[in-house]
Amino acid sequence: MDKIGGDRRNSRRYDIRLPVHYRVSQKWVMARSGSATTCEISTSGLSFRSRKPLPVGSHIEMIIDWPARYGDVYPIDLQATGFVVRSEHGRTAVRVTSRKFRVITMPAQALRVSA
Repeated sequence: MDKIGGDRRNSRRYDIRLPVHYRVSQKWVMARSGSATTCEISTSGLSFRSRKPLPVGSHIEMIIDWPARYGDVYPIDLQATGFVVRSEHGRTAVRVTSRKFRVITMPAQALRVSA
């Protein structure tokens, strides 16, 4: 397919709705975090719906709740980092620079710090 005037994406996109938790950091601005729902995912990027636009160019860390389980028991999440490339009309697009799956082997209660 000719990419002039067409879709410039190199990776196949998958329409998938998953919960995502994110933290955005930008120089000289306090980091902010939130939750959203993914719209599309590929190996090089993703988009999600959020209530407020995020600053274009800012660094973003994301944890995506993956639907599969390891050994049918342990939850899996996808940890990804990248940069916000577009954020308008309630939808944010991210260029992913790193990603890894993580198996969660401890119960949620064990992850909490006792006071």
